[in-house]
Amino acid sequence: MDKKYQNAFFIFGIVVLVVMVTQLDFAEVWQGLQHAGYWFFAVVALWAFLYIFNTASWYIIIRSQEKAEGAVRVRIPFWWLYKISVSGFALNYATPGGLMGGEPYRIMELAPRIGTERAASSVLLFVMTHIFSHFWFWLLSCALFVLTRPVNLLMGTLLSLVGTFCLAAIWFFLSGYRKGLAVRAMNLLRHIPGVRRWARGYIEAHSGQLGKIDQQIAALHNQTPKTFVLVVLSELLCRICSALEVFFILLVLFPSVNYIDCILVIAFTTLFANMLFFMPLQLGGREGGFLMSVSALGLTASAGIFVALIVRIRELIWTAIGLLLIKLEKRHS
Repeated sequence: MDKKYQNAFFIFGIVVLVVMVTQLDFAEVWQGLQHAGYWFFAVVALWAFLYIFNTASWYIIIRSQEKAEGAVRVRIPFWWLYKISVSGFALNYATPGGLMGGEPYRIMELAPRIGTERAASSVLLFVMTHIFSHFWFWLLSCALFVLTRPVNLLMGTLLSLVGTFCLAAIWFFLSGYRKGLAVRAMNLLRHIPGVRRWARGYIEAHSGQLGKIDQQIAALHNQTPKTFVLVVLSELLCRICSALEVFFILLVLFPSVNYIDCILVIAFTTLFANMLFFMPLQLGGREGGFLMSVSALGLTASAGIFVALIVRIRELIWTAIGLLLIKLEKRHS
Protein backbone atom coordinates (compact mmCIF):
# COMPACT_ATOMS: atom_id res chain seq x y z
CA MET A 1 0.00 0.00 0.00
CA ASP A 2 1.12 3.56 -0.70
CA LYS A 3 2.73 5.18 2.35
CA LYS A 4 0.37 8.15 2.31
CA TYR A 5 -2.65 5.83 2.65
CA GLN A 6 -1.02 3.89 5.48
CA ASN A 7 -0.31 7.16 7.25
CA ALA A 8 -3.89 8.31 6.68
CA PHE A 9 -5.34 5.13 8.21
CA PHE A 10 -2.90 5.35 11.13
CA ILE A 11 -3.50 9.04 11.90
CA PHE A 12 -7.27 8.71 11.61
CA GLY A 13 -7.29 5.73 13.98
CA ILE A 14 -5.04 7.48 16.52
CA VAL A 15 -7.24 10.59 16.55
CA VAL A 16 -10.41 8.56 17.16
CA LEU A 17 -8.64 6.43 19.79
CA VAL A 18 -7.53 9.55 21.69
CA VAL A 19 -11.08 10.90 21.59
CA MET A 20 -12.41 7.60 22.96
CA VAL A 21 -9.82 7.48 25.76
CA THR A 22 -10.73 10.99 26.89
CA GLN A 23 -14.31 9.80 27.46
CA LEU A 24 -13.19 7.39 30.19
CA ASP A 25 -13.38 8.05 33.92
CA PHE A 26 -9.79 7.22 34.85
CA ALA A 27 -10.55 6.76 38.55
CA GLU A 28 -13.24 4.24 37.65
CA VAL A 29 -10.91 2.52 35.20
CA TRP A 30 -8.15 2.17 37.80
CA GLN A 31 -10.60 0.83 40.37
CA GLY A 32 -11.94 -1.69 37.85
CA LEU A 33 -8.46 -2.88 36.90
CA GLN A 34 -7.51 -3.35 40.54
CA HIS A 35 -10.69 -5.35 41.11
CA ALA A 36 -10.14 -7.53 38.03
CA GLY A 37 -6.53 -8.30 38.97
CA TYR A 38 -4.73 -10.89 36.84
CA TRP A 39 -7.99 -11.86 35.11
CA PHE A 40 -7.72 -8.63 33.13
CA PHE A 41 -4.48 -9.86 31.53
CA ALA A 42 -6.24 -13.14 30.67
CA VAL A 43 -8.99 -11.14 28.92
CA VAL A 44 -6.46 -9.16 26.85
CA ALA A 45 -4.44 -12.28 25.96
CA LEU A 46 -7.61 -14.15 24.96
CA TRP A 47 -8.10 -11.89 21.95
CA ALA A 48 -4.66 -12.70 20.59
CA PHE A 49 -6.03 -16.25 20.35
CA LEU A 50 -9.46 -15.28 18.97
CA TYR A 51 -7.96 -13.24 16.14
CA ILE A 52 -6.27 -16.45 14.96
CA PHE A 53 -9.75 -17.84 14.16
CA ASN A 54 -10.60 -14.75 12.10
CA THR A 55 -7.28 -14.81 10.25
CA ALA A 56 -7.63 -18.55 9.56
CA SER A 57 -11.06 -17.96 8.00
CA TRP A 58 -9.68 -15.26 5.70
CA TYR A 59 -6.62 -17.37 4.86
CA ILE A 60 -8.80 -20.38 3.92
CA ILE A 61 -10.94 -18.16 1.67
CA ILE A 62 -7.89 -16.82 -0.17
CA ARG A 63 -6.46 -20.31 -0.72
CA SER A 64 -9.83 -21.71 -1.84
CA GLN A 65 -10.08 -18.97 -4.47
CA GLU A 66 -6.69 -19.99 -5.87
CA LYS A 67 -7.85 -23.60 -6.23
CA ALA A 68 -11.22 -22.66 -7.74
CA GLU A 69 -9.64 -20.38 -10.35
CA GLY A 70 -6.50 -22.44 -10.96
CA ALA A 71 -4.45 -19.34 -10.15
CA VAL A 72 -0.73 -19.41 -9.39
CA ARG A 73 -0.19 -19.86 -5.66
CA VAL A 74 1.12 -16.67 -4.10
CA ARG A 75 3.07 -16.80 -0.85
CA ILE A 76 0.99 -15.05 1.82
CA PRO A 77 2.52 -15.54 5.30
CA PHE A 78 -0.17 -16.37 7.85
CA TRP A 79 1.24 -14.04 10.51
CA TRP A 80 1.44 -11.17 8.03
CA LEU A 81 -2.26 -11.74 7.35
CA TYR A 82 -2.80 -11.88 11.11
CA LYS A 83 -1.30 -8.40 11.47
CA ILE A 84 -3.56 -7.08 8.70
CA SER A 85 -6.58 -8.70 10.39
CA VAL A 86 -5.85 -7.14 13.77
CA SER A 87 -5.31 -3.71 12.19
CA GLY A 88 -8.49 -4.09 10.15
CA PHE A 89 -10.56 -4.86 13.25
CA ALA A 90 -8.91 -1.92 15.06
CA LEU A 91 -9.99 0.45 12.29
CA ASN A 92 -13.51 -1.03 12.34
CA TYR A 93 -13.74 -0.43 16.10
CA ALA A 94 -12.79 3.22 15.63
CA THR A 95 -14.86 3.95 12.52
CA PRO A 96 -18.49 5.04 12.57
CA GLY A 97 -20.26 2.63 10.25
CA GLY A 98 -17.87 -0.19 11.17
CA LEU A 99 -16.81 -1.61 7.80
CA MET A 100 -15.78 1.74 6.32
CA GLY A 101 -12.29 1.63 7.81
CA GLY A 102 -10.96 -1.88 8.16
CA GLU A 103 -12.14 -3.45 4.93
CA PRO A 104 -10.63 -0.84 2.53
CA TYR A 105 -7.40 -1.18 4.49
CA ARG A 106 -7.40 -4.98 4.10
CA ILE A 107 -8.05 -4.72 0.35
CA MET A 108 -5.32 -2.11 -0.20
CA GLU A 109 -2.76 -4.18 1.72
CA LEU A 110 -3.60 -7.47 0.00
CA ALA A 111 -4.11 -6.14 -3.55
CA PRO A 112 -0.38 -5.84 -4.45
CA ARG A 113 0.02 -9.58 -3.76
CA ILE A 114 -3.04 -11.13 -5.45
CA GLY A 115 -4.67 -8.32 -7.45
CA THR A 116 -7.48 -5.92 -6.62
CA GLU A 117 -10.38 -8.14 -7.76
CA ARG A 118 -9.31 -11.19 -5.76
CA ALA A 119 -8.38 -9.06 -2.75
CA ALA A 120 -11.79 -7.34 -2.83
CA SER A 121 -13.70 -10.61 -3.25
CA SER A 122 -11.76 -12.35 -0.44
CA VAL A 123 -12.40 -9.44 1.95
CA LEU A 124 -16.06 -9.26 0.96
CA LEU A 125 -16.38 -13.02 1.44
CA PHE A 126 -14.74 -12.81 4.85
CA VAL A 127 -17.04 -9.97 5.92
CA MET A 128 -20.09 -11.88 4.66
CA THR A 129 -19.02 -15.01 6.55
CA HIS A 130 -18.18 -13.02 9.68
CA ILE A 131 -21.65 -11.45 9.69
CA PHE A 132 -23.31 -14.71 8.60
CA SER A 133 -21.82 -16.51 11.62
CA HIS A 134 -23.23 -13.82 13.89
CA PHE A 135 -26.77 -14.58 12.74
CA TRP A 136 -26.23 -18.29 13.37
CA PHE A 137 -24.79 -17.49 16.79
CA TRP A 138 -27.79 -15.34 17.72
CA LEU A 139 -30.24 -17.95 16.40
CA LEU A 140 -28.57 -20.78 18.34
CA SER A 141 -28.46 -18.57 21.44
CA CYS A 142 -32.24 -18.10 21.23
CA ALA A 143 -32.64 -21.88 21.29
CA LEU A 144 -30.10 -22.14 24.14
CA PHE A 145 -32.06 -19.58 26.17
CA VAL A 146 -35.31 -21.52 25.70
CA LEU A 147 -33.62 -24.75 26.79
CA THR A 148 -31.90 -23.35 29.87
CA ARG A 149 -33.95 -20.39 31.15
CA PRO A 150 -37.62 -19.79 32.06
CA VAL A 151 -39.44 -17.95 29.27
CA ASN A 152 -42.36 -15.59 29.94
CA LEU A 153 -44.62 -13.98 27.34
CA LEU A 154 -42.46 -10.90 26.83
CA MET A 155 -39.23 -12.86 26.49
CA GLY A 156 -40.92 -15.41 24.22
CA THR A 157 -42.09 -12.60 21.94
CA LEU A 158 -38.62 -11.03 21.82
CA LEU A 159 -36.96 -14.37 21.11
CA SER A 160 -39.47 -15.07 18.33
CA LEU A 161 -38.72 -11.69 16.72
CA VAL A 162 -34.96 -12.20 16.98
CA GLY A 163 -35.22 -15.75 15.63
CA THR A 164 -37.36 -14.63 12.67
CA PHE A 165 -34.94 -11.81 11.91
CA CYS A 166 -31.95 -14.18 12.02
CA LEU A 167 -33.63 -16.74 9.74
CA ALA A 168 -34.45 -14.01 7.21
CA ALA A 169 -30.87 -12.75 7.32
CA ILE A 170 -29.47 -16.28 6.89
CA TRP A 171 -31.69 -16.78 3.84
CA PHE A 172 -30.49 -13.44 2.40
CA PHE A 173 -26.83 -14.36 2.87
CA LEU A 174 -27.25 -17.85 1.43
CA SER A 175 -28.84 -16.26 -1.64
CA GLY A 176 -25.91 -13.85 -1.84
CA TYR A 177 -23.42 -16.71 -1.59
CA ARG A 178 -25.10 -18.59 -4.46
CA LYS A 179 -25.49 -15.65 -6.83
CA GLY A 180 -22.92 -13.17 -5.58
CA LEU A 181 -23.51 -9.98 -3.64
CA ALA A 182 -21.38 -7.22 -5.18
CA VAL A 183 -23.74 -6.34 -8.06
CA ARG A 184 -26.83 -6.71 -5.86
CA ALA A 185 -25.37 -4.41 -3.21
CA MET A 186 -24.43 -1.77 -5.77
CA ASN A 187 -27.88 -1.99 -7.37
CA LEU A 188 -29.36 -1.39 -3.93
CA LEU A 189 -27.20 1.72 -3.51
CA ARG A 190 -28.60 3.08 -6.79
CA HIS A 191 -31.92 3.67 -5.01
CA ILE A 192 -30.52 5.39 -1.90
CA PRO A 193 -30.63 9.22 -1.96
CA GLY A 194 -27.23 10.84 -1.66
CA VAL A 195 -25.22 7.97 -3.15
CA ARG A 196 -27.32 6.76 -6.08
CA ARG A 197 -25.60 9.04 -8.60
CA TRP A 198 -22.19 7.80 -7.50
CA ALA A 199 -23.41 4.17 -7.48
CA ARG A 200 -24.77 4.40 -11.04
CA GLY A 201 -21.49 5.81 -12.34
CA TYR A 202 -19.48 3.19 -10.45
CA ILE A 203 -21.58 0.32 -11.83
CA GLU A 204 -21.18 1.59 -15.38
CA ALA A 205 -17.41 1.96 -15.01
CA HIS A 206 -16.76 -1.30 -13.11
CA SER A 207 -19.52 -3.69 -14.19
CA GLY A 208 -16.99 -6.27 -15.43
CA GLN A 209 -14.99 -6.20 -12.19
CA LEU A 210 -18.15 -6.48 -10.07
CA GLY A 211 -19.24 -9.49 -12.14
CA LYS A 212 -15.90 -11.23 -11.58
CA ILE A 213 -16.08 -10.54 -7.85
CA ASP A 214 -19.54 -12.12 -7.74
CA GLN A 215 -18.24 -15.17 -9.63
CA GLN A 216 -15.48 -15.58 -7.04
CA ILE A 217 -17.97 -15.21 -4.19
CA ALA A 218 -20.29 -17.84 -5.66
CA ALA A 219 -17.37 -20.21 -6.27
CA LEU A 220 -16.67 -20.64 -2.56
CA HIS A 221 -20.25 -21.76 -1.85
CA ASN A 222 -21.02 -23.63 -5.08
CA GLN A 223 -17.69 -25.27 -5.96
CA THR A 224 -16.11 -25.77 -2.53
CA PRO A 225 -19.01 -26.30 -0.08
CA LYS A 226 -16.73 -28.08 2.45
CA THR A 227 -14.50 -25.01 2.58
CA PHE A 228 -17.56 -22.79 3.01
CA VAL A 229 -18.78 -24.89 5.96
CA LEU A 230 -15.27 -24.92 7.48
CA VAL A 231 -15.03 -21.13 7.34
CA VAL A 232 -18.49 -20.64 8.85
CA LEU A 233 -17.75 -23.12 11.66
CA SER A 234 -14.43 -21.39 12.37
CA GLU A 235 -16.19 -18.04 12.76
CA LEU A 236 -18.99 -19.60 14.83
CA LEU A 237 -16.45 -21.28 17.13
CA CYS A 238 -14.76 -17.90 17.55
CA ARG A 239 -18.10 -16.43 18.73
CA ILE A 240 -18.53 -19.23 21.26
CA CYS A 241 -14.95 -18.93 22.54
CA SER A 242 -15.34 -15.15 22.90
CA ALA A 243 -17.71 -15.88 25.81
CA LEU A 244 -14.55 -16.77 27.76
CA GLU A 245 -14.01 -13.01 28.09
CA VAL A 246 -17.22 -12.58 30.08
CA PHE A 247 -16.48 -15.83 31.95
CA PHE A 248 -13.06 -14.55 33.12
CA ILE A 249 -14.51 -11.20 34.22
CA LEU A 250 -17.50 -12.65 36.08
CA LEU A 251 -15.22 -15.11 37.90
CA VAL A 252 -13.98 -12.09 39.82
CA LEU A 253 -17.51 -11.49 41.14
CA PHE A 254 -19.12 -14.95 41.03
CA PRO A 255 -16.78 -17.96 41.45
CA SER A 256 -19.62 -20.29 40.40
CA VAL A 257 -20.40 -18.50 37.12
CA ASN A 258 -22.07 -20.61 34.39
CA TYR A 259 -20.43 -20.61 30.93
CA ILE A 260 -23.81 -20.98 29.19
CA ASP A 261 -24.89 -17.72 30.82
CA CYS A 262 -21.72 -16.10 29.47
CA ILE A 263 -22.58 -17.25 25.94
CA LEU A 264 -26.05 -15.70 26.31
CA VAL A 265 -24.55 -12.44 27.63
CA ILE A 266 -22.22 -12.20 24.61
CA ALA A 267 -25.00 -13.13 22.17
CA PHE A 268 -27.55 -10.57 23.28
CA THR A 269 -24.97 -7.87 23.98
CA THR A 270 -23.50 -8.12 20.47
CA LEU A 271 -27.02 -8.19 19.00
CA PHE A 272 -27.91 -4.95 20.75
CA ALA A 273 -24.54 -3.32 20.04
CA ASN A 274 -24.69 -4.15 16.31
CA MET A 275 -28.04 -2.39 16.10
CA LEU A 276 -25.98 0.75 16.88
CA PHE A 277 -23.31 -0.04 14.26
CA PHE A 278 -23.02 3.62 13.26
CA MET A 279 -21.33 4.59 16.56
CA PRO A 280 -17.51 4.47 16.85
CA LEU A 281 -16.45 1.70 19.23
CA GLN A 282 -20.24 1.07 19.59
CA LEU A 283 -20.01 3.64 22.38
CA GLY A 284 -22.97 3.29 24.73
CA GLY A 285 -24.52 0.39 22.85
CA ARG A 286 -22.07 -2.17 24.18
CA GLU A 287 -22.46 -0.93 27.77
CA GLY A 288 -26.26 -0.90 27.52
CA GLY A 289 -26.22 -4.38 26.01
CA PHE A 290 -24.12 -5.80 28.85
CA LEU A 291 -26.31 -4.11 31.45
CA MET A 292 -29.55 -5.48 29.98
CA SER A 293 -28.29 -9.00 29.23
CA VAL A 294 -26.65 -9.47 32.64
CA SER A 295 -29.76 -8.15 34.42
CA ALA A 296 -32.01 -10.45 32.35
CA LEU A 297 -30.01 -13.44 33.59
CA GLY A 298 -30.61 -12.50 37.22
CA LEU A 299 -27.20 -10.95 37.93
CA THR A 300 -26.70 -7.51 39.46
CA ALA A 301 -26.57 -4.30 37.42
CA SER A 302 -23.15 -3.55 38.95
CA ALA A 303 -21.87 -6.81 37.40
CA GLY A 304 -23.01 -5.62 33.97
CA ILE A 305 -21.27 -2.26 34.45
CA PHE A 306 -18.08 -4.00 35.59
CA VAL A 307 -18.07 -6.36 32.59
CA ALA A 308 -18.71 -3.45 30.19
CA LEU A 309 -15.84 -1.43 31.70
CA ILE A 310 -13.26 -4.23 31.41
CA VAL A 311 -14.38 -5.09 27.86
CA ARG A 312 -14.15 -1.41 26.85
CA ILE A 313 -10.58 -1.16 28.17
CA ARG A 314 -9.65 -4.38 26.33
CA GLU A 315 -11.09 -2.97 23.09
CA LEU A 316 -9.07 0.23 23.47
CA ILE A 317 -5.87 -1.76 24.09
CA TRP A 318 -6.37 -3.95 21.01
CA THR A 319 -7.34 -0.92 18.93
CA ALA A 320 -4.04 0.68 19.92
CA ILE A 321 -2.16 -2.55 19.11
CA GLY A 322 -3.83 -2.76 15.69
CA LEU A 323 -2.93 0.85 14.88
CA LEU A 324 0.69 0.29 15.94
CA LEU A 325 0.83 -2.73 13.63
CA ILE A 326 -0.11 -0.42 10.74
CA LYS A 327 2.92 1.68 11.55
CA LEU A 328 5.14 -1.40 11.88
CA GLU A 329 3.90 -2.68 8.52
CA LYS A 330 4.73 0.68 6.99
CA ARG A 331 8.31 0.52 8.28
CA HIS A 332 8.69 -3.07 7.10
CA SER A 333 7.45 -2.13 3.63
